[in-house]
Amino acid sequence: MDLDNRYPALSDLRARARRRIPHFMWEYLDSATGTEQGMHRNRAGLDRILLRPQVLKGEVEHDLTTTFLGQTYARPFGISPVGMSGAMWPGAEGMLARLAVRKEMPFCLSTMATRAPEDLKDDIGNRGWFQLYPPGQPEILQDMLDRIRTSGFHTLVLTVDVPSQSRRERQTRGGLTHPPAITPRTLAHIATCPAWAMGTLKHGMPKMPFIGKYSTHKGPLPSTAHIGYLLRVPPDWDYVKRLRDLWNGPFIIKGVLNPEDAKACKAAGVDAVWVSNHAARQFDGGPAAIDCVAPVRKAVGPDYPLLYCSGIENGLDILRAIALGADFVMLGKAFHYGLGALGEKGGDHTVHILTEDMLCNMGQLGITRPNEARDRLI
Repeated sequence: MDLDNRYPALSDLRARARRRIPHFMWEYLDSATGTEQGMHRNRAGLDRILLRPQVLKGEVEHDLTTTFLGQTYARPFGISPVGMSGAMWPGAEGMLARLAVRKEMPFCLSTMATRAPEDLKDDIGNRGWFQLYPPGQPEILQDMLDRIRTSGFHTLVLTVDVPSQSRRERQTRGGLTHPPAITPRTLAHIATCPAWAMGTLKHGMPKMPFIGKYSTHKGPLPSTAHIGYLLRVPPDWDYVKRLRDLWNGPFIIKGVLNPEDAKACKAAGVDAVWVSNHAARQFDGGPAAIDCVAPVRKAVGPDYPLLYCSGIENGLDILRAIALGADFVMLGKAFHYGLGALGEKGGDHTVHILTEDMLCNMGQLGITRPNEARDRLI
């Protein structure tokens, strides 16, 4: 049966993925923190964004091609960094890197991925971004940057909205440790997910090889901690300036909600800011991330590159973010729902769902390019 008939929306992929990913990993992927009100605010905030259709436009040719930070992409969206990606679906990082090349979109690899950047050197083409959690020791930072660069990743993303651990109560209840430990409870979860189990046998138990090079810690850590916390520091403006000096490619700051912070990033020579509340996984008491896009856009001016993520569930949401001032939108959970539901072809189907939904809604709005949605904002 055609995939569109069985899985026409990301919610359909999510429902199937939930049955195929072990519970302890599903809770890591799908949860937020606290009472998860921040996650609900993200959704409600997006739903409040309304766009006014314009009729009698005749046949409208749509063009999703987007140039961002000197690279041309086939669509204005890409793949966000997700820690422990390959633990949610075995081999996920390689699958997503190859998807990015096929679909001409960016793929951002996490510091906490289950594959090191060197492992993806032959898969990533010129689509590689790398998300950095900042190590405290200068020699480790330099070695990391050298490895990232020589592996072909051209854009560096510094995540700044994780100055401390969050509690992630739902994730903790799920029973995850880092690295995942085999216990009677997790074995029971795995037994219900044979495709995940077979894939894990093929790829090996998930670890964090990039960060693991620099750690001597042995044994498991609690659900909300991992070896990265043993090395990294909360970054400050001096750290940003040091990174700007060390990295000779595009440099993005991820996790910006405050317009004043965005202005300071621009003044510090950062090439783009990424509006995000980490999908409400770090702080449950903040605003919907989408509500911060317009104020940040006003603060940095009309031409400064601006990305958005958090709560995106369909192509209409992408248009909503662009209408408010984002140039580019990133998604993380969505692609892992696709992989969990359908394996490697699930990534392609996720792109298909998002693309077709964008095109259908652009047709209703009577626009040729996504950024024309700004003229339809109510």
